[in-house]
Amino acid sequence: MEKTRAYYLIKERIYKVILYLLCVGLGIIFLLPFIWLVSTSFKTNSQIFVFPPQWIPNPVVWENYIMAVTRIPFFLYLKNTLIIVISSVIGIALSSSIVAYGFSRIEFPGREVFFFIVLSTMMIPFPVTMIPLYIMFRRIGWLDTYNTLIIPCFFGGPFFIFLLRQFFRTIPRDLSDAAKIDGCSEFGIYAKIILPLSKPALAVTIIFQFLWTWNDFLGPLIYLYDQEKYTLALGLRLFQSAHQVEWSYLMAASTLFILPIIILFFFTQRFFVEGINLTGMKL
Repeated sequence: MEKTRAYYLIKERIYKVILYLLCVGLGIIFLLPFIWLVSTSFKTNSQIFVFPPQWIPNPVVWENYIMAVTRIPFFLYLKNTLIIVISSVIGIALSSSIVAYGFSRIEFPGREVFFFIVLSTMMIPFPVTMIPLYIMFRRIGWLDTYNTLIIPCFFGGPFFIFLLRQFFRTIPRDLSDAAKIDGCSEFGIYAKIILPLSKPALAVTIIFQFLWTWNDFLGPLIYLYDQEKYTLALGLRLFQSAHQVEWSYLMAASTLFILPIIILFFFTQRFFVEGINLTGMKL
């Protein structure tokens, strides 16, 4: 019996070691493009295309980062991006949570049908609605303004409505019933009970919306014409000239571009994982 138990313990440990080595190997593979990006940002253009590839730059060209923020109005584009990102995050968090509260906590005729219609809009790709949206925004005079990128977020997002609805349904209804007995309104229950208990799901919503808006290239490309209103994602394209691409400057600017995303995920990964786990508990 003891030999059999020891055999299974050794087998389990060997399996875990193999699994950890596999995860580490896959992690290194996924990290290679990022490592190459950072390495290239410190090289000259002649060092980038040498063979075999030179992973450690020699010499290290720190001036690439100075050129990356001066070759284009980097901080102006950063300000524009933050305006759009912060506004869209606030809009999507407020509107999606309110709609999700209605679908999860309030009984009304046709609730499931309307929720199914909301979910169905997730299957419509953006290229299908791109032209109708462009025509509509042009007619109301929103082209070349941030309204086209911000205002739609205040009407909710189907994915976030679904995400928050699933989380809200895990909150016991006894809390809402007790608040109603004490005379609390539906909005009071939403603001004072549901939202404070939904921080993990709200954190996931904020992180996802931040990432999608920060990396959005197609939206600003379609709706923004004035370079003074460009975002960082759109501004990186300006490093590509008609004759030659300044790869070292582009890689340095790209490194600065993804740095806030890495910092955000590093400090919010606990909420991110917790929110994803909890939103799938009750369907």
